[in-house]
Amino acid sequence: MVDITVNAGKNCAVGQFRAMASPCEILLEVQDMTLCRQLTQLAAAEAERIEQKYSRYRSSSVLSQLNRNAGSWQTLDAETGQLLAFADSCYQLSDGLFDISSGILRRIWQFDGSAKLADQAEIDALLPYIGWHQVIRDNNRIWLPAGMELDLGGIAKEYAVDKVLQLLRQQFNQNNVPSLVVNFGGDMRCSQPRQDGSAWRIGIENPTLADQAISAVGLSNGALATSGDSRRFLLKDGVRYSHIVNPKTGWPVSNAPRSVTVAAPNCLLAGMLATTALLQGAAAEEFLQAQKLQYWLVH
Repeated sequence: MVDITVNAGKNCAVGQFRAMASPCEILLEVQDMTLCRQLTQLAAAEAERIEQKYSRYRSSSVLSQLNRNAGSWQTLDAETGQLLAFADSCYQLSDGLFDISSGILRRIWQFDGSAKLADQAEIDALLPYIGWHQVIRDNNRIWLPAGMELDLGGIAKEYAVDKVLQLLRQQFNQNNVPSLVVNFGGDMRCSQPRQDGSAWRIGIENPTLADQAISAVGLSNGALATSGDSRRFLLKDGVRYSHIVNPKTGWPVSNAPRSVTVAAPNCLLAGMLATTALLQGAAAEEFLQAQKLQYWLVH
């Protein structure tokens, strides 16, 4: 059972819980605590469903089953098939840099703030098992090479934000929908402007001073997602190594911004673009400019 708290915010109601290793909150424009609790319970249940289905840490998850049965054809349910189709689009757009088969590198990279770097021999041993292009998909089936593992950590939380907002909006009559914000650890999506036409004020975290905002932006529709190294990194000889790893080399990306925040129509797209921008390293801003979406960089 997920612990839920509901409080009155400034001109809104706030429901909070934890899921996907993140603090999660639901902001409801009206100060209706009973309604906010109901919506927060729905949100927590949907987040738990998605985490249970796609977490690599749960042996019973669909993802864990796919990884255990690598080397043979497996049947996909519709939801998983759609997520993997999105992952394929990410791979193509990023020229192979956004690769959900690269999570296997966590075996040798522990981004815990220490100075311990992976050994090149360790990296070389894992690289043959990385490469989404090696995966074969056929209608509702998939074949992973033996030894390969998929990791949806780069898109699952953003997917959950989108699904939760969709679920919550369905609870209302079309003519009487208050403005809602779903925020999972800084990845968020807003349903619509507030009744007076104003936007929600959202702070963008300072990666140097966690829990402090560098700026506030107005969010009245669509999504914001942030990717950065404020909490997961290595530091050796004065060099900071981000947890964003290039799947082609097995090494953390160098010369990337400290954080990237992207505004997009949905959270899946915003998160994918923020992470892909970091994977570009020094070319992050050039990549973002080409997307013609609003973004914020912190170097």
